[in-house]
Amino acid sequence: MLDIELVRNEPDRIKALCAARRFAVDVDELLRVDAEYRSSVSELDELNKEQKQLNRLVASGEITAEEGGRRRARAKELEATVRELATQRDVLLAQLPNLMADDTPPGETDEDNVELRRWGTAPDVDPDKARHDVVGAEWGWYDQASGSKVARSGFLYWHREAGALLWDLFDAALRLLRSRGYTQMFTPVVAKDDTFFGTGYLPFVRDDFYTIAGEELSLIGTSEQTLLGYFGGEQVPADDLPIRVTAFTPCFRTEKGAAGSKSRGAFRVHQFHKVEQIVICRPEESDALLDECQRNIEDLMRALELQHRVVRTCIGDMGAPAYKKYDTETWFAGFGEFRETHSNSNLTDFQSRRLRLRIKGERAFAHTISSTAVTDRVFVALLEDVIARGFDREAAAVELARRVDAVRALG
Repeated sequence: MLDIELVRNEPDRIKALCAARRFAVDVDELLRVDAEYRSSVSELDELNKEQKQLNRLVASGEITAEEGGRRRARAKELEATVRELATQRDVLLAQLPNLMADDTPPGETDEDNVELRRWGTAPDVDPDKARHDVVGAEWGWYDQASGSKVARSGFLYWHREAGALLWDLFDAALRLLRSRGYTQMFTPVVAKDDTFFGTGYLPFVRDDFYTIAGEELSLIGTSEQTLLGYFGGEQVPADDLPIRVTAFTPCFRTEKGAAGSKSRGAFRVHQFHKVEQIVICRPEESDALLDECQRNIEDLMRALELQHRVVRTCIGDMGAPAYKKYDTETWFAGFGEFRETHSNSNLTDFQSRRLRLRIKGERAFAHTISSTAVTDRVFVALLEDVIARGFDREAAAVELARRVDAVRALG
């Protein structure tokens, strides 16, 4: 959430921000409601100052009993008005996206993202011969049919060596992060709307949630939501910063509208699994710690020997909370192209204002960074890479284990 003082003082900047990021927020209406709110608060404050004196004023005859009653009624009326106006203002304020770094690339989709660097090489192979869903099923490692039978389309099973290797990959990533100062947590996989709002997912992506019927809870789409929610309403001592935390969780997203050949197999599913890296820090540290998170990603991907590239995310591909964002895209041999496997975002104080996460003894809100460490999608790229390099099932299991061990060795 943006500081209301910024909106008041620089309305043209906020209007330009909304236009650039394509957020249809009526900034003039926000300012009108805010002005009415402040005027009502000022009047209410004056009336409240009078309340203790009303009995004396009436008794002394300075005002009539009727006038005293009118002022008391007006104060109650204003209390209700202030509450209503505060709600209206906050609803509009919550729809504003975060500010953007000045050097954010223009563009509307991921095709407009700007490549910064790439690493590694990939085998030149017919994509149809390296498909994780086809070859994985032939090897008895991948089972989408049973996922559909037990749950529905978009859920799946990993079997045999693949099931063990996937878990080993998550474990190796956690070990790496712990060795670099991250505290590992186990979190709930459900959260309240307040948590989704505080982390900047509401009101922007409600359709992505699986909401539990009869409960005021939804399944999380990332442990970012529960890791940061843990610190909501806290005043963090400056000496404790930066705070680095990580967690492994299943993640759930409806992925409405995600269909077609680019979403096949395990690439985009309703349940996936992720190790996240979350940082809470002082404002002046956030850019450097964003780069630190990116180094963790690239160290892991190099250990896995996967060709990847880092892109600077353009305006249209950033999402509302991000101030500055990098994506890491990995080569998927079965798709024959780079696809996103990691996002890494500096959220500045957008989340901490919503979460009321302050630095103790200071006026400043903390900055937050949310960054992927690894997901099932990385395992898909890894599997397709070894398939493309001609490994049979037994040799592939050995090769995959070797690469995962290389990540473990980093920690």
